[in-house]
Amino acid sequence: MTDLDTLLDGIPVLTGQGRHVTPLPGGLTNVNYRVRTDAGLDVVVRVSSPDTGLLGVDRHAEHHNTLAAAAAGVGAPVIDYLEGRGVMVVGFLPGRTWGDPDVGANPVRLAAALRRLHAGPRFIGRFDMFALREQYLAVVQDHGFRMPPHYLTLEPHLERVRAAFALGPETLVPCHNDLLAANVLDDGGDLRIIDYEYSGMNEPSFELGNAAAEAHLDPDQLAALCTAYYGDLLTPEGLDARIARAELWGWVARYGWTLWGMIQDGMSSLDFDFWGWAMDKWEPAQRLAASSRFEQLLARASGEGQR
Repeated sequence: MTDLDTLLDGIPVLTGQGRHVTPLPGGLTNVNYRVRTDAGLDVVVRVSSPDTGLLGVDRHAEHHNTLAAAAAGVGAPVIDYLEGRGVMVVGFLPGRTWGDPDVGANPVRLAAALRRLHAGPRFIGRFDMFALREQYLAVVQDHGFRMPPHYLTLEPHLERVRAAFALGPETLVPCHNDLLAANVLDDGGDLRIIDYEYSGMNEPSFELGNAAAEAHLDPDQLAALCTAYYGDLLTPEGLDARIARAELWGWVARYGWTLWGMIQDGMSSLDFDFWGWAMDKWEPAQRLAASSRFEQLLARASGEGQR
């Protein structure tokens, strides 16, 4: 019997059944298997890495919030959860996994899915990218992990964004906070969103800005996504301010996720180029901070005007 068979036999809903197991691609902090049983059960078994504590992942919150997302009609149904063992079983959702171009091509559909999630049951935990970045920085420095040259020179830019945001914070809602294109499933109907490792209460504009940054949307595409999400909620002036806020949140996210990549680069045993992954975040963050657009965004983000 293999280690995987032993693990699956330890899951009550799968014990003693004939199984057909297919490894699923993706996952930098977990391994996923699609398991179909002779009794007709079709599930995904998520096995989390035991060394994600340094990355700020709360598995209890992930389980609770995955249940909440399912109740909102956005996430996958939770079938089983083995607390303390890093194993969660969710229903398999059919559909196509998105790529980055899909994010920019479907702003209305993505905004609708996010509005359902954000209006759903409250998540536990507060996701604060400013605080998480400070935690990541301490880990990198304490362990002597390498960082990009001049990383700390952008700290004053970060503090300016933090001060601007404090003037008009948004109401917190249940957010996914790690909305990679690969976490969106499309079966032609309502979109589904999976993998709630970093979920918690947060500002909607972070969700939008982070999704745009991950998919490399241009400013017009980000504006279309924000318009689809906020268009009937804000005045034109308020909408413009929220678009700028979302773009700045995307910058903050890139600056923070760069350190996530540095931690993984220093400790992960996966055969993956985490340094290259981090540079994909760091280089755009550095370019924006050095541009006149950064100042323009700060000025626009201060013009909140919700009706």
